[in-house]
Amino acid sequence: MASDRSTNRPTGGAAPDPQPLWGAETAKAIENFPVSGEPMPAPVIRWLARIKAAAAAVNAGLGLLDEDRAERIVAAAGDVARGLHAEQFPVDVFQTGSGTSTNMNVNEVVATLAGPDVHPNDHVNMGQSSNDVFPSAVHLAVLDEVTRRLLPAMGELEAGLRAKADEFADIPKAARTHLMDAVPMTLGQELGGYATQITLGRDRLTAPLARVAQIPLGGSAVGTGLNTHPDFAPLVRRELERTADLEALPPADPFEAQACRDSLVEISGAAKTLAVSLTKIAGDLILASSGPRCGLGEIHLPALQKGSSIMPGKVNPVIPEVVCQVAAQVIGNDAAITVAGTQGNFELNVRVPLMARNLLQSIGLLTAACTLLAERCVGGITADEERLAGYAEATLASATALNPIIGYDRTTALVAEAERTGQTLREAARASGLDEDDVAPALDPRRLARGGLIGPTDR
Repeated sequence: MASDRSTNRPTGGAAPDPQPLWGAETAKAIENFPVSGEPMPAPVIRWLARIKAAAAAVNAGLGLLDEDRAERIVAAAGDVARGLHAEQFPVDVFQTGSGTSTNMNVNEVVATLAGPDVHPNDHVNMGQSSNDVFPSAVHLAVLDEVTRRLLPAMGELEAGLRAKADEFADIPKAARTHLMDAVPMTLGQELGGYATQITLGRDRLTAPLARVAQIPLGGSAVGTGLNTHPDFAPLVRRELERTADLEALPPADPFEAQACRDSLVEISGAAKTLAVSLTKIAGDLILASSGPRCGLGEIHLPALQKGSSIMPGKVNPVIPEVVCQVAAQVIGNDAAITVAGTQGNFELNVRVPLMARNLLQSIGLLTAACTLLAERCVGGITADEERLAGYAEATLASATALNPIIGYDRTTALVAEAERTGQTLREAARASGLDEDDVAPALDPRRLARGGLIGPTDR
């Protein structure tokens, strides 16, 4: 059953449970943390439940938990992992920094569903501590959401930008540096640069995944694994890979894995960098499509809705505007995650719920932004070739190609004369007596977009 990621409320399927399934510890947490009204992100709840199911199966296999109880815990936790009983996890995301309240919330709900002889601590939480199981669930949720949602959405956006780069490969335009006219390039080259930003963003997000996959499960309270069977953690990781098709890795060091959340800070930084890239791309699309008559008007974005409640016919770049707002939120989220990452005093970081909330929100927002930009904006971009050609011809920066022919100082004088008289560079060059065979290739926008030196072979 689907659930709303922001509220954990079910969106379909079975009706909500008629009464609470949680116990005393959850009730205390509800009373103690009336902060935001925002519960723990649904992916964390689902991954906690998957860990509970895997742990019960493993503990039964190790002879620590009887088969009957284990089977009922596996079934109950499996239901929670599928999104059932989503309304049973109301504890505010701003809670005790280890996530103990949410861990107990899951323990109690699973125990209630599994039967009256199942204890939330003795059976559901066997071999675990909030200190190792909660961050493990957060890491796996992040790994899952990045791998299965964000990276594919980025791939879709990258492909859309590459397709447009190919489509516009031979359309010249005036480049701009400092928002001032620069030498000609092609519209395809510009969009190809955007596509590569997304390619590199995918690389940045992929690089830390192997470290995010290292989970502290098995460390119990402080990393020593007290009250945990030595085979528990590797067997649970193997069970999770079998049942959830996601590889969880052992920590490089159990005490590092418990004391800090550096890999979450790292991947948040990569998400922030993607937000910066998206802001650049969206901002350029907004400027390039400005107008239609009094702006640059180089490209046209799909007209999706009315742009004004008072100005008839006005159309705004709504999708790029959404993308820029998403990016701002992600950058803010990263700042809080960075601060939270510094709070690993001695053997435990105690700002994990905040990190989970912000990072999973960032991943969800970036996924939606990439999808919207690809499907409702980039795919429908059209080029105003006449206006682009006019700008490419008009830019005085094309005179740069005359430097090797007549020198920088004479070229500067030529540019000043063209600007003073309102002539094009071609006209000013001819008036100055330059050979047409030199001028033609030096001022051809398509030739200039290829770069390199312009010499006799270009004539």
